[in-house]
Amino acid sequence: MITFYYAPNTIALATHIALETVGAEYKLVRIDFSKREQRSAEYLKINPKARVPALMTDHGVLTETPAMLLYVCQCFPEANLAPLNDVFALAQVNAFNSYLCSTVHVAHAHRMRGYRWVDANDSASIAAMQKKVPHSVSECFELMEREMFKAPWVMGNQYTICDMYLFTLAQWCEADGVDIGRYQNIAEHREIMSGIPAVCRAVAAENAAP
Repeated sequence: MITFYYAPNTIALATHIALETVGAEYKLVRIDFSKREQRSAEYLKINPKARVPALMTDHGVLTETPAMLLYVCQCFPEANLAPLNDVFALAQVNAFNSYLCSTVHVAHAHRMRGYRWVDANDSASIAAMQKKVPHSVSECFELMEREMFKAPWVMGNQYTICDMYLFTLAQWCEADGVDIGRYQNIAEHREIMSGIPAVCRAVAAENAAP
């Protein structure tokens, strides 16, 4: 049995959508940030990084969204959520997801987690980072729209784990001060993704009262 540790309004949604898409049997465990449960001794035994999500499997615990998404793909190859038999195409999937993880998500995080990079009491530096977010995140989406998004899905005709990951980050555009309407393909993609049953189930489960 898979156990998935998540918090609402986090990147956990991407892997949650993947689990719903493949029809995995899993237990959902909510980590309450308001109670600092991510730093509890119990949770730190599961994920010493003190972040979500975390995926407990029969083989051990996985963290980091690209790894979890690939794990789900490989456990459920019949779902065809990645080109597992095409070495180069799979590398392209991993390249896109790595960009989301290392660049887009980090740019977003500067809006409310500046304390990761400067002292929490350095209000001027934190304010400067927050001011930069609309520009830095917009640059990321402009690059994806222009160079990476193949349409109708991220990788072209195949619906993949990239779509779940991009959708999750695109949910935060307005809060980041980004006009997603400037990116026609990505805006349309977010709208289509919002109506997919597995996406709706994952979103509803995470928004449900604890």
